Amino acid sequence: MYVRPLRLGLVCGCLLLLLVIGAVSSQLTHAEQAGNGTSPEGDGEVHQQANALKVHYLEIVTSSVDQTCAAMEKAHGVVFGDPVSQLGNARTAKLAHGGLLGVRAPMRDTEAPVVRPYVLVRDIDAALQAAEASGAEVAMWPMTIPGRGKFAIYILGGIDHGLWQL
Repeated sequence: MYVRPLRLGLVCGCLLLLLVIGAVSSQLTHAEQAGNGTSPEGDGEVHQQANALKVHYLEIVTSSVDQTCAAMEKAHGVVFGDPVSQLGNARTAKLAHGGLLGVRAPMRDTEAPVVRPYVLVRDIDAALQAAEASGAEVAMWPMTIPGRGKFAIYILGGIDHGLWQL
């Protein structure tokens, strides 16, 4: 059986996800502070932000969509729906805070497997500009999905970062 490798893969995936969310949090904090003129440096204290970082859409791109959904359903008790064409035929499940987890197949031969969190931003253009100023490469310029808002993707430090504006 492949139960142990599957569990190990899920554990590694979860750890990777935590690292990605931490990286996104750091980059977004710096990007938003660059946009409003405040300094990200401080006196070592943890500062509360009026708008906490929120992952609106967590995207998993894999060639094993059905197996990934089945494993997550069993491990986490979530239920994935039918493919959603607006989200690249991703099968989605609700996240506890109201966002979505989407699992989809690559949309082109050159698309590699990835776990990509899309964080909510108030101004997607300003957030993307701040990311670019920090050295990010834009992979997808802001694009509107009717009824769902706008999204954009940038790459920084070899990590895919998503932005989402409602």
